[in-house]
Amino acid sequence: MTKLNKISFSKIDAPSKGIVVALAGEALATGAATAGLVGDLTGGLANVADIGGFSGKKKTSLDLVAPGGLSLDRLIVFGTGAMDGLTRDDWRAFGGAVFASLKSTKAETATVVLEAPEGEELDAELAAEFAMGAKLRAYEFDKYKSKKDDDKAKKTLKLTLQVADPKAARKAWTTAEGIADGVILARDLVNEPANVLGPVEFAAKAAELEALGVEVEILGEKEMKKLKMAALLGVAQGSVKPPRLAVMRWNGGKKGAAPVALVGKGVVFDTGGISIKPAGGMEDMKGDMGGAAAVTGAMHAIAARKAKANVVGVIGLVENMPDGNAQRPGDIVTAMSGTTIEILNTDAEGRLVLADAMWYTQEKYKPAIMIDLATLTGAVLVALGNLNAGLFSNNDELAGKLLEAAKASGEPLWRLPLSKDYDKIIDTPNADVKNTGGRWAGSITAAQFLQRFSNDVPWAHLDIAGTAFGAPKDDICQGWASGYGVRLLNQLVADHYES
Repeated sequence: MTKLNKISFSKIDAPSKGIVVALAGEALATGAATAGLVGDLTGGLANVADIGGFSGKKKTSLDLVAPGGLSLDRLIVFGTGAMDGLTRDDWRAFGGAVFASLKSTKAETATVVLEAPEGEELDAELAAEFAMGAKLRAYEFDKYKSKKDDDKAKKTLKLTLQVADPKAARKAWTTAEGIADGVILARDLVNEPANVLGPVEFAAKAAELEALGVEVEILGEKEMKKLKMAALLGVAQGSVKPPRLAVMRWNGGKKGAAPVALVGKGVVFDTGGISIKPAGGMEDMKGDMGGAAAVTGAMHAIAARKAKANVVGVIGLVENMPDGNAQRPGDIVTAMSGTTIEILNTDAEGRLVLADAMWYTQEKYKPAIMIDLATLTGAVLVALGNLNAGLFSNNDELAGKLLEAAKASGEPLWRLPLSKDYDKIIDTPNADVKNTGGRWAGSITAAQFLQRFSNDVPWAHLDIAGTAFGAPKDDICQGWASGYGVRLLNQLVADHYES
C-alpha cells in the first residue's frame, strides 16, 4: 500500500533513473523532453506501444518495467488523448489516475514529466490541478484499522512533478493544496463515526481553524436558549450529547463589507428520532452532517489561500435520538424568527436545525448572500441520483453564479423549482408551517420550508444528500465521503466575491 507523502516541483529534465511517468497524446504525440526520454527505448515507443495496445487514448497507460535501452527502473506512459478541449477537471483526473498507477508499484519516489504532449507549455494552474488530483486520490480513511504484520509493506511516496515553470507551479499549488486540504477535512469529518464525533467534538474541529486566522465562536445550549432557537434545540433534546452552534469568520475582504454566508446542517447522527428510520443503512447517518463538513472544509480552503473576501460559516450541530425526552410528532415549536412549526415527522429534522441557523446568520451578519448546504432529503436522490446536488434559490443571479462555479470546480449542480404553489403544501391549520409536505416533491417542499427563514436575503439551498457520501468512485475519490461542496464554494467566492 502506498500513501502520498510529498509533492514537489522541478524543471523539466528527462530523468535517467527511478520510476518515471511521461505523457503521450493522440497518435503517441509527446513533448520534447519525453521524446528525448524514450528516444533510446529498444524498438522505439511506437513499436512497444503497438505491442502493448497503447495509442495515447485518454486515461490509458503503458507500463514498462526495466524498459529496454533505458536506465530507468520503470516507465509509465500515460495517455491524455487529444489536447483540444481538456479542462481543469481532466488534469485533476489525470493526477488521480497517475497516482493510482504509481500506488500499485509501491514506489517510494517517482517523477512525472508534466509537459503537454503537443509541445505547448503546460499552465502552472493545470499542473496544480494535476497535483490536487493526486493528493485527493491518495486519501484513505483507515485510522481505525488494527495494525497488521503486512503494514511494514506500506510505502510513502514522494512525487516530483517536472514542469516548465516550477516557481509558478509552486505558487499555484500553495492555493490548490489549501483547497485539497479543505476537501480532505470535510471527508474526515463525514467519515468519523458518531461515537467519536459528536456536536462538541465537531465544534472543537471547527475551532482548530483559528490556526489559519479564522475567528471562531462556539454557542452552547444556554446561549441558544437565550436566542430562542427552539427549532434547533428541539431536534437535540432527545440526545445526551449537547448541541452546539459553531460560527467561523474569515475577514479577508474590505472592512465592513457584507460577508458571504455559508450555513451547514450538522446532524452528527440521525436515527430519525421518534419517527425512527429503518435499521437497514442507518449506519450511513453518521454522514448527515455533510453540509456542516462542507462549510468547515470550505472555510479551511478560503483561509488557507488567504482569500480577499469576508466569509462567515455557521454550522448547527445536533444529534437526533429517540429518547424519552425526544421531540414528538404533533409537537409545535417556535423558531428564533418567531415562526411556529408543527412537527409532523421528527425525521424531517435538518430543516429545523437550518431554520434557526439561517435566521441567526442573516440577522446577525447581514450577509450579501446566504447559501445553505445539507444532506436534507432522500427525495433529491430519486430526482438526481448521486451525480448532481439539487440547487434551489430565490435569486436567479446567485443561482447562475453557483451553476458556473459548479462547472468550473467539477462539482455539479442541477436547479430545481420553487413556487408559491409548492409553498402551499407545507401550510397547516395548527401553526405557521409544518415541517414536511409528505412524499411528493419532498426536496422541493423542504427547500420551500427553508426559504421562509431566508428573510429575502439572496439565498440558495444545496441538497447534497446524494453527493456528500456514497457517490460513485472516480479518479479523485475512492472512499465513501467525497468532500463535495468545498471546491464549489471556494470557486464561487474566488470568482465573484473577492475584492
